[in-house]
Amino acid sequence: MTSIKTILTGAALALGLTTAAFAADTTKVGFVYVGPIGDFGWSYEHNQARLAVEEAYGDKVETTYVESVPEGADAERVLTQMALSGHDLIFTTSFGYMDPTMTVAAKFPDVKFEHATGYKRDKNVSTYSARFYEGRAVIGTIAGRVTKTNKVGYIASFPIPEVIRGINSAYIHAKKVNPDVEFKIVWVYTWFDPAKEADAATALIEQGVDVIMQHTDSPAAMTIAEEKGIVAFGQASDMVQFGPNARLSSIIDNWAPYYVARVGAAMDGTWESTDTWAGIKDGMVGIGAFSDKVPADVAAEAQAISDSISSGSYHPFTGPLNKQDGTVWLADGEVADDGTLAGLDFYVEGIEGDIPN
Repeated sequence: MTSIKTILTGAALALGLTTAAFAADTTKVGFVYVGPIGDFGWSYEHNQARLAVEEAYGDKVETTYVESVPEGADAERVLTQMALSGHDLIFTTSFGYMDPTMTVAAKFPDVKFEHATGYKRDKNVSTYSARFYEGRAVIGTIAGRVTKTNKVGYIASFPIPEVIRGINSAYIHAKKVNPDVEFKIVWVYTWFDPAKEADAATALIEQGVDVIMQHTDSPAAMTIAEEKGIVAFGQASDMVQFGPNARLSSIIDNWAPYYVARVGAAMDGTWESTDTWAGIKDGMVGIGAFSDKVPADVAAEAQAISDSISSGSYHPFTGPLNKQDGTVWLADGEVADDGTLAGLDFYVEGIEGDIPN
């Protein structure tokens, strides 16, 4: 897997070029979002990165985007239209776009595609994702320390490895600091549906949770936490404006350096199909500032974990760890390999309930 490299500027345009020549030199880059750019979460952060591309390259690049594109046939139609309309590089920013991306890429071999969080590649298809589970190790530690009811709520989107990794990582680290902690998990089967996310948060609070985590895209859960007087964590973006009293910290997705680098590679002819999985060390996963509701010793503990992950001295999935059924997964000191994590489909020991099909 490649690491992030930052390419901030392309070659400058020579003075006196005609409009036609300028157009020929412009790289056209498209972005497909699963939610609205105003979700203040996942799609919002991807769009912030698109704006960073425009800022980095100015008139050398033209960007377009389509928001709220359902995963499936609609995505294939949108991607086909983008390819037909002269896009040089297309970013598809949700797991469910994987097969549509591969289908359209096969029909347009001269167009470059970048698919977020998937695992299928081709000569003109790269994959990229962030090690969100690293951030969940940090906030899981905080959650385990601050809960008074020993019940932490988790709003989950879809039962894919990315989401399952996050639940496991958060639970492992909450359990390390609080052996009595329990996780209550609600699956909502959506990335972005504020009403469903708010209902899930309410249901969790009714079960006695006093800390909420989420792997969905809207700030609805944060808003409910603020209203009900409990605490929560921002997801994808900081979300502090939706829960100034509720928010403890956040996991912040920072796609901008990667997008700027990959667009630069497409512009200068060095682009090739790669697989990138970056985390805290690379800056793709950021940890939001700890609020004053996080005790100083807890904040120091969480920061130490973040620093050790960044330095490479600690991996969030280090044994001894058992699977949910009690069988050994990782022996003492053994670290999970990326291949296993990429396909993770089970809970660790201690988490109650089943992973839905």
